[in-house]
Amino acid sequence: MSSPVWHPFTQHGLGEPIPTISHAEGAALYTHDGRRIVDAISSWWVTTHGHCHPRIMKAIAEQAARLDQIIFAGWTHAPAETLAQRLIEIMPAPLAHVFFSDSGSTSVEVALKMALGYWLNRGEPRHRILVMAGSYHGDTIGAMSVGARGVFNQAYAPLLFDVGTIPFPAAGAEQAALDALDAACRGPDKPAAFIVEPLILGAGGMLIYAAETLAAMRTICAQHDVLFIADEVMTGWGRTGTLLACSQAGIVPDILCLSKGLTGGAIPLAVTLATPPIYDAHFSEDRAKQFFHSSSYTANPIACAAANANLAIWREEPVQERIDLLGRRQAERLAGLRGIANARQIGTIAAFEIEDVATGYMSALGPRLLAFFRDRDLLVRPLGNTVYLMPPYCIGEADLDAIYGAIGEAVEWVRG
Repeated sequence: MSSPVWHPFTQHGLGEPIPTISHAEGAALYTHDGRRIVDAISSWWVTTHGHCHPRIMKAIAEQAARLDQIIFAGWTHAPAETLAQRLIEIMPAPLAHVFFSDSGSTSVEVALKMALGYWLNRGEPRHRILVMAGSYHGDTIGAMSVGARGVFNQAYAPLLFDVGTIPFPAAGAEQAALDALDAACRGPDKPAAFIVEPLILGAGGMLIYAAETLAAMRTICAQHDVLFIADEVMTGWGRTGTLLACSQAGIVPDILCLSKGLTGGAIPLAVTLATPPIYDAHFSEDRAKQFFHSSSYTANPIACAAANANLAIWREEPVQERIDLLGRRQAERLAGLRGIANARQIGTIAAFEIEDVATGYMSALGPRLLAFFRDRDLLVRPLGNTVYLMPPYCIGEADLDAIYGAIGEAVEWVRG
């Protein structure tokens, strides 16, 4: 049966049920027929402090009554000005310039265009981008181009540009990855930039690599004058245990992408932060050197108000303590699971594979597990046979017990 609504990453031909959510609060979603669903993945990794956080909802309502939308090309408003200043205050120097967009994918598109514009305006045009194998940076054309190639984007291959790929620095293979990056940065065809997901690949399988390796990659790029882009759309806002994953490696990128938790997950907004040299390369009396990017809803005032409320929560509430506690609780429960492989945890993220089954995102086990958890009132969306958990920081003990109890049941169910 055809549906008037076309859902993302959903094969409607399978006829799988699509629950209707009526409202949400904290770590829970509520269906139209009264079920309470524990949101174990923060509704695709966006919800940090919990659904419908009162401070964020209040800020949205108050701003909506004052100013809903205004063109941002040549005009400005207080919520955006305040947000930019407060972001600069909490982000590491010298990230001093904030460009607004509306999603993680577009923040990456902005970063790539900034990098290419930087080199062109300096009179040294470079066109090549380096990426890490298995990475994911979004579903727009540029973001897909710098992500892993496969079933996700094979239909769009003619639209994607070529990139240089660096091996994922798995444990024991770090030096090979570093050597490959060093070699790719040398030679006459100098790359414009290297883009990474710091410390952990998201959609690529929740694969974790060492902070020391991230730091070494940054050093190599700096030595060869290659821009370093950190895509912290998923890893930022505490997911890896700190405000930014990059801080665990003691590094600052040339360009930083943020979204998802920027508004606490309440409303779409993204920013791309850049260092002064990136901005200065576009600063000129020559209009042809301006940064040619925008969207109709750039720096939407309502979204900026939500982000300002989120930053107030980070300033005034014990967010880091909640993150630390959730990380410990995840680690304890993960250690108690049996029948799983490659258990791993960083910050508030936990992941593992189900043993003795076919691997990969397109594994038939993925939809079966999704249905298994859905039937137990849990929102858990496995990446094939990789099960991961990324709950809001407010989740309670009882909900965590329910999640891990269901995982134990799922392992036994799969193993028969």
